Amino acid sequence: MMSEQSQPNTNSTPDNLQTRNLLIVSGVVDLGLGLLKIIIGWLANSHALIADGIHSFSDLATDIMVWFLNRLGTEAPDDDHPYGHARFETLGALILGTLLILVATVLVYDSVLRLIDIDLIVTPTWPALVAAAISIAAKEWLYQITRGLGEKIQSNLLLANAWHHRSDALSSIIVLLGVGGAILGVAWLEMIAAMGVAFMIALIGWKLARESIEELVDTALSKNYVANIQETIEKTDGVRGVHSLRTRSMGSAVILDIHLQVDPAISVSEGHHIGDWVSLQLEKKFQEISDITVHIDAEDDAEGTLNVMPPLRNEVKTALLTVWQDHLREQDIQKLTLHYLDNVINVEIFLEEDPARNRQNLKADLILAASTLPWLGEVLIWYK
Repeated sequence: MMSEQSQPNTNSTPDNLQTRNLLIVSGVVDLGLGLLKIIIGWLANSHALIADGIHSFSDLATDIMVWFLNRLGTEAPDDDHPYGHARFETLGALILGTLLILVATVLVYDSVLRLIDIDLIVTPTWPALVAAAISIAAKEWLYQITRGLGEKIQSNLLLANAWHHRSDALSSIIVLLGVGGAILGVAWLEMIAAMGVAFMIALIGWKLARESIEELVDTALSKNYVANIQETIEKTDGVRGVHSLRTRSMGSAVILDIHLQVDPAISVSEGHHIGDWVSLQLEKKFQEISDITVHIDAEDDAEGTLNVMPPLRNEVKTALLTVWQDHLREQDIQKLTLHYLDNVINVEIFLEEDPARNRQNLKADLILAASTLPWLGEVLIWYK
């Protein structure tokens, strides 16, 4: 039995509008900073500032990518994407992380070449310090507002982009120190600053790429989180056990697949209702859960495997009537209930009261006659 509840986690229209407006502002700032740092870096002979300007242009490229993928990621589910499009945001974070690693590699390579020929490096001038200070202030401002919106709408991609802004602010601090040191006569300090910027970029890129890959391959959520979910499930009335609890994330949403063990004697509808209650309790406590699939089990089948699959109802009924033909007719059986437990079938038959029948003898005769059926377990007889 399976009970399924699905409610994709999509952002509202006002949130989408705020996101896109923020990305436009971010793109304009990154464009302006990139031009400022590269032009001033060239005029002021600052390799570190030029590298930082390249970083800003990489921010601009990722802002465009974030804007595009955010639009895709917040679209409603469709026939081709029944779980929604949140993984587009995850893909964007992976691409962003990879780009950061590539940019860092290029910056390190160029800085090493310049260190080798350090005597040929021209000392930077003070305008590079001013450009770096402007960059620090602008990027920290972008970090704060992007992080705030990302937390509000629970967008991993926006939070990733916020940290990208913070990395640019921190890299500009390193540039400020490196350029200041070079002006004071320590020429190699600017190259070290450039490599420091590259190292920070690479660390952030690696973190984004690793987390995105973990999500794309459906890595389970933390053990503590799963334990809290299991505890909530087990507190629901009617649940005898929970096993095969599988978790995965899709963007900011969490998806669950649960096997619930219930009393094997209850009705199908009651088992389904217990599953609905479990879904309701989880939704109340964990608002990030957007999709829950509940499998209702009559026993703990987490480790069990069926060597031989017991037959279905029609085959069971035909076999029983065949071996019981000397004791019962088909019309004598008012109701036949089958319980598939422990790889056997326990059979309940409901008969009309017949004073001519000896109840104990009939049960013994039926069990003996059906002893050749390998899948038969217990036989219970009820009288109306």
